[in-house]
Amino acid sequence: MGRPLVFEILEKPVTSCFIGLCSAIWFYIQKNNIGYSHVGLSYETAVAGHHWRIITSAFSHISILHLVFNMSALWSLGVVEDLGSIGLGVQYYLHYTLVLVVLSGVLVLGIYHVLIQKFKLEYFRRVTAVGYSCVVFGWMTILSVKQPTSKLHLFGLLSLPISFAPFESLIFTSIIVPQASFIGHLSGIIVGYAIAWGLIHGMNNYWAVSMLGWIVLVSAFSLKKSGAYDFSFLEIESVTDSSLPSVRFIASGNGRTLQMSALPAAGVEIV
Repeated sequence: MGRPLVFEILEKPVTSCFIGLCSAIWFYIQKNNIGYSHVGLSYETAVAGHHWRIITSAFSHISILHLVFNMSALWSLGVVEDLGSIGLGVQYYLHYTLVLVVLSGVLVLGIYHVLIQKFKLEYFRRVTAVGYSCVVFGWMTILSVKQPTSKLHLFGLLSLPISFAPFESLIFTSIIVPQASFIGHLSGIIVGYAIAWGLIHGMNNYWAVSMLGWIVLVSAFSLKKSGAYDFSFLEIESVTDSSLPSVRFIASGNGRTLQMSALPAAGVEIV
């Protein structure tokens, strides 16, 4: 007989919270009939200024199969929380999950840009990606380097050696779920190797909180600018001025107004 689920949850509190968050978002999406085009990430929407989609796309799932696969893999990868003895642990898990969410999304857009601009593959301009797969594949990769003797358990039935899990899962998901984003999964693997090999390092509480603050700020401004959500207390103005660019908050009647001055440089607006 296995251990009670409550003990497993207590041993993996961060993983349990992420699974709960993704499941709650999936339920909200289903209940409100929200389509992937409303929350997903594509090159076209990113160019249009919808930078908030890097975050919403990572935590959104449309298919129940996609959600179950990702959360099952994530639950198995939650062992990272108990590996503080080899330099991992809860803080490491939180810090680099944040890095994986952002950088894997940015890398996906970078690859799309090359495919569109260099190879003229216009198909990738409107390909929309959703799901936590980038982060899952990133943690598979990190664990395969840091703890190669571990196993990845999927659905409680399938067990894969973690050292081969990233590429085995890449092939497996491409076969089982034809709509799965090969580029998205590959981006997670690339960022995962960069973290595991120390190419991306130095994250601590200060940098994590700073990064989270910038994510919130950029997401709020892009939501406002794209018209996806109206923040009544936030107003963006573009003012042509010969002075150096400046950003300041000015108190107004029932909120704050963000006022910016910009240099008139070849029609480029500094935001």
